[in-house]
Amino acid sequence: MTRELVNAICATFPGAEVSDPWGGGHDAWKVGGKMFACIGAVLPGVSVKTDSIETAEMLIDAGVGVKAPYFHRSWVNLPWGTPEDELSYRLAASYRLVRSSLTKKARAELDPFD
Repeated sequence: MTRELVNAICATFPGAEVSDPWGGGHDAWKVGGKMFACIGAVLPGVSVKTDSIETAEMLIDAGVGVKAPYFHRSWVNLPWGTPEDELSYRLAASYRLVRSSLTKKARAELDPFD
């Protein structure tokens, strides 16, 4: 897994936009202005949102990810080396979760996502 691969996957999600809100080389992926994935400038990996603190803890306990520093406990950091299928699944799940929290109007403006 690389920054380029994460960015390539996230770029395929309808309405997804990348920015560097804190400067210094972060890639923060957002939909509707809300972040669903973030590649840090220093920590190797990508942080994604999960549906709960319990899910994040389960992924950490299973060795899939580590605690995402500076993020809520429902976020997990997937380190470089995460298998591509796991990475794609977790990025899409995070995107869906954040997308579903948008207003009905904002969701209606986005292309469908399978």
